[in-house]
Amino acid sequence: MGRGILLTSNLPQLQNLIKRDPVAYKEEFLQQWNHYNSIREIFKINPNDQNQHFKELVAFIAQVATCYPKETAEFPAQISALLLDSYATLSPDTRKTLVQNLIMLRNKDVITSVELLKSLFPLLPRTSSSTLRTYIRNQILTDIRVANMKSQNHKLNKAVQAMLFSMVEHGMSGDVQGDKGKHKMPTNNPEGQNSEEAMWAIVLTKELWRKGIWTDAKSVSIVAQGCFHPVTKVQSASLHFFLGSEDMEDDSDDEDEAVDVKGLQHRREINKKTRSGDKKLRKQLKAAKKKNKGKGKESSANFSAIQLLHDPQTFGEKLYDILNTYDKRFSLDHKILIMQLLSRVMGSHKLCVLGFYTYIVKYLTHRQLRVPSILVALAQSVHDLTPPDAITPVIRKLAQEFVHPGVASEVIAAGLNSIREVSRRQPWAMEEDLLSDLIEYRKSKDKAVTAGARGLLKLYREVNPNMLKRRERGKDASMGVNVAARALPYGHAAEAAIDIEGLSLLEDHLKRLREEDGAALDEDEDDWNGWELESDSSSDSESDGWINVESDDDNDLEISDSEDEGENKKPAISEEGQTTTAAATVSTLATTKILTPADFALLDDLRRQAAESSTGTKPKRKLGANAQTEDPENEFISENDILGPRKKAKADYAERMASIQKGREGREKFGSNKGKQNKAAPSSSTNREKARNKPIMMILSSGAVKGKKKASLREKQQKLRAHIDRAKKSKR
Repeated sequence: MGRGILLTSNLPQLQNLIKRDPVAYKEEFLQQWNHYNSIREIFKINPNDQNQHFKELVAFIAQVATCYPKETAEFPAQISALLLDSYATLSPDTRKTLVQNLIMLRNKDVITSVELLKSLFPLLPRTSSSTLRTYIRNQILTDIRVANMKSQNHKLNKAVQAMLFSMVEHGMSGDVQGDKGKHKMPTNNPEGQNSEEAMWAIVLTKELWRKGIWTDAKSVSIVAQGCFHPVTKVQSASLHFFLGSEDMEDDSDDEDEAVDVKGLQHRREINKKTRSGDKKLRKQLKAAKKKNKGKGKESSANFSAIQLLHDPQTFGEKLYDILNTYDKRFSLDHKILIMQLLSRVMGSHKLCVLGFYTYIVKYLTHRQLRVPSILVALAQSVHDLTPPDAITPVIRKLAQEFVHPGVASEVIAAGLNSIREVSRRQPWAMEEDLLSDLIEYRKSKDKAVTAGARGLLKLYREVNPNMLKRRERGKDASMGVNVAARALPYGHAAEAAIDIEGLSLLEDHLKRLREEDGAALDEDEDDWNGWELESDSSSDSESDGWINVESDDDNDLEISDSEDEGENKKPAISEEGQTTTAAATVSTLATTKILTPADFALLDDLRRQAAESSTGTKPKRKLGANAQTEDPENEFISENDILGPRKKAKADYAERMASIQKGREGREKFGSNKGKQNKAAPSSSTNREKARNKPIMMILSSGAVKGKKKASLREKQQKLRAHIDRAKKSKR
């Protein structure tokens, strides 16, 4: 009894003894356990009654929970319920203690990651302390990262993604508020709390994607759902994820505010000079430099996330619907974000959302704010499957608003470049009369206008020279050199595939195997083992083998085209089954052998090996996941492509100071290099040299000039004689 009373007042000592011998000190632990339960019951009756001893008991039980698993089985659930149900009434210190001990239980494997995250996720939107919020956020990210370090923990990822998706969906039924005037939900409103939950779900998903922990389609679906959230702040954070740019408002931490460097330095100058103050200033400046590092880097689109969209057509149509429906509620910046994402999705997946071109026409004026970004969105939305009839009015509008003598040369250049980018993706949307007028601007005196007009002329010389006048087609187009590079009419596809890519590699590989074995390799049924096959009941019932078709004359096996025998004559097939054209050899393996799934797997390996052994980079890129980025139609353009080459803008203060500092390199702090260059003994200029370069107005009022005017004839003769004598002496 005396020992128990002694240890009651010294919980750290009791904790140490229990970890050494849990069985011997079980009674002391049960005494503390009962004390904890009694305090918890009192707290349920009176939530305001919180004492220091309760926090010490919680920390003590969390430390020794692994020693008595049966007795403390309900302890994690009690801590979680206390946080979730009574979070508002808990003091800040009690909240922090409960969260820390709950995380400690996870580190000791008392609870699973799912149980911990179920308790931490609801706390993020309810926490007002930036320190505790950052601590919870880092713990969530660390726990998921550690779980997926060795291999993907699909069970945990699936559960966490379901929780994040539900957090986004909670507030989807609300009305769209818009962001004109930066409307914000009140924190005490349930809809505002749902918006905070959705915001944190988007922020955590973006962070996990950025760190490379989640790269699957489910995480993309969470952010895609956030693009249609009624709260504009959540929409903006989701749109920035797909655009690959940093959202300045997606972080809820108070620590992300900009650091006033000049203010810190000013306070340091007027305050008392101490070593600790200098050390603190250096630390703050270092943190500010680290935070601002990389802010000026140009962002690129998140192409992989756009490619992982589940239903791109529905996604694009929903984006257009919210853009068109809430046009009066959204600010211009937010509408441009939606336009940019919609255009990139349309260009990447070749979608046809024709209402977008009708909507964007009203913004195509040279006085529109941020018109370069709108022109970029327009150009990126066009592709070869876009109907030319939908693009022709847009090009006509661009020409009327941007390309005429009544606007500045920068506006004309932007209009020509925009028309060129649109026409490069859909050449058939251009009209011949309009094209002839636009290319006349190549005779302009402005460099940017000339470059834009010449780029448009060069484009149509390559893709469709028939739209140009004969004298404007150029030598190559007139001679028909680049016939293969010309654009196909709308709706026409390229020549049908006559061979499987890389099949010749498989044929050569099988040929080498035959030579090594010395006998022909027969098709083995084992090649089909382990592969799922789709069977057709109708075909199985009709026949079980090949149907032999006999020809009356084997020598008449020839394919010809009677309409276009002159230009597009198709190759004839010889008796061996190979084409007789001079083009690349086509493999006949597909017509002589049934390719099994094992053959296709081997074909993929051979293609990959051939790409890796190639010296160039183009074959390797073709095998990558982002092969579509090589297509010019899928390239994302920037505002610089629309604006074109511009005159050098006036330097701002930072650029002028940088130029001044660059000019001061390699010289002393004070002084000038004038008069010291190209001299054996460095020296400054003499007074006589300085007088020679003085302004004439300063010389007129000097005593020497006035003395010359007042000199007598005798004095002038003496000076002339002295000058002659000096000249004679110098000649000697």
